[in-house]
Formats: sequence, C-alpha cells, structure tokens
Amino acid sequence: MSDNQKKLTRIGVFYDGNYFLHVSNYYAYHHERRGRISIAGLHEFIRHKIAEEEQKDMHLCQIVDAHYFRGRLSAQEASNEGNRLFYDRLFDDILMMEGVTTHYLPVRTTFHGQRQERGIDVWMALEAFELALHKQFDVLVLIASDTDFVPLVRKLHTLGVRVMLFAWDYDFYDEEGRRRSTVTSQALWEEVTYPLAMQDVISEDNDPQFPVNRLFVERKRNLVASPAEAEETVLVEEDGESKRSTIFSLKDGYGFVNYPQTNNLFFHFSFLIDTDFNDLREGDLVEFTLSKNDRGEPIARNVRLIK
Repeated sequence: MSDNQKKLTRIGVFYDGNYFLHVSNYYAYHHERRGRISIAGLHEFIRHKIAEEEQKDMHLCQIVDAHYFRGRLSAQEASNEGNRLFYDRLFDDILMMEGVTTHYLPVRTTFHGQRQERGIDVWMALEAFELALHKQFDVLVLIASDTDFVPLVRKLHTLGVRVMLFAWDYDFYDEEGRRRSTVTSQALWEEVTYPLAMQDVISEDNDPQFPVNRLFVERKRNLVASPAEAEETVLVEEDGESKRSTIFSLKDGYGFVNYPQTNNLFFHFSFLIDTDFNDLREGDLVEFTLSKNDRGEPIARNVRLIK
C-alpha cells in the first residue's frame, strides 16, 4: 500500500436543505419505496463511494465536517401549522446526532403569500469555501442541484479539493396538483469531480457491498407525519369550516376527498395533520377544511384521519 493510500481522506458534506427535504419527500410519498432518506445511511454511503473512487480503505475515508443550510419558518408561523414546530426540533435532533451543523435563515412570505428562501445558496457556498480552506478537505460532497454552485466548485478546484455531487432527477406533483420536474444543472454536473445520479443508484441497486435499503429509514406504521420534513406550501385564505368525508382515491403523494359539489377535492401530503400519507386508505373517513389553491379551485387542507 502506497503512502497516499494510507493517508486519511478528509470529507466535508454540505446539504442544500430545501433540496434534500424535497428529495426525501419524493421517496417517502411519490416513490414505490415509501421511505425517507436516512442521514446516517447517506453518510455511510458517502464514505463507501469516496473509498471506491479514491481506491482506499473505507476506514481511511472519514466525514470530518457536515453542514445543513435551509430557510425556516418563524416560531410563530410554525406553531400555527399543527405539530410543525415540534418536528422542526425533532429533525434538528436527528442532524445533531449525526454531527451535522445547522444553518437557518428566515423564510420570507411575499405579498401574494408565496414563501421564499433568500441568500441560502450564497451563504452555503461561502461557508463551504471558507471551511474547505481552513479544514483542508480532500473531498467536498455537495447535496444540491443548482447552477449557482458552479463558481464554488471552480474555487474548490483551485484548492485541490475534489467535489462529489449527489443529485436526483425526478418528477412529482406539487401541493397545487401541478406536475413538476427536478433536474440537475448540466453545468454543475460537468464541473464536479465525481457526479452521482442518485435516482439511478437507487433504482439499479446493484452494489453488493452497499444494499440501497441502507439509504432509507426503516418505516414504522402509524407514525405522525412530519410537517418539518414536508415541502413548503402556499398560504391561502381558508374558510375555517371543518368538514368530514371519505378518501375517494390516492395517488403518489396526493389524493382526492369525496365531495360531489366540486367533483371531489384534491389534497397534497403536506396538507395532512397528525397523519402519515402512507397510512391512508381509500374509503377512510377524514376531517378537513375547505380551501382554494392559487388558481381559485377548491381543495381540501388540514386533512386529518378520523380513527
């Protein structure tokens, strides 16, 4: 074994938190696996892949720093959304247990009720470069997909830091029932040292040394859904009247409530309260409030399973 192969490879991991939660939601509610991505499992997989790429023993590939960046609701706003404040703290505990440092900026709500993150990508890029400079990472792992990180990657190359990209491309339905696509920036893909198309890694599951199921949290039945890990929703005015009906149909991450007056009501998994989408079945009795989406169409919000 050469001296280089005996040398410790220092790994820094940087999460675009909003992107990561969207990916985790996709696998929890839209993908056949119906499971969230495990932070511990992902870190183990990172070490495994870097050891493979660098041709080293996995014990010599260690994550020495990990950081998570995301916009977050104020305590007042979160407290008005069911158990969201509790689950924000719960997810913080999960990150803390895995040695991940959290960085939050307040989410801004526009005049039209849209929630927006401002400055997170810039902050993440600056922190990543500064820490790579001072802590001398050998490999920096980006969990992101935006072109905005291309300048960071180029700057890291000037330091001799190799960059591994964990990226997912997938389609999903948003909270307003519109089909969306998440696509990795081609410029970012071409710039990094080690690009990984994670949707292919997961679907192919052909690595005998690391079964893909280790990337996912083992799902337990009857867990309360986590608003902290749900996608940001669009604020709309609700009439506040509580109604009851049954589930008409369920799709990948969304469904419809029986409501003949409007040809049934759409609801998104992020509209659930104290209920896990994967525990719902067609015909289940639910309570909800009648609302409207940004196009003025009636939908069901604050959906809760009546047991």
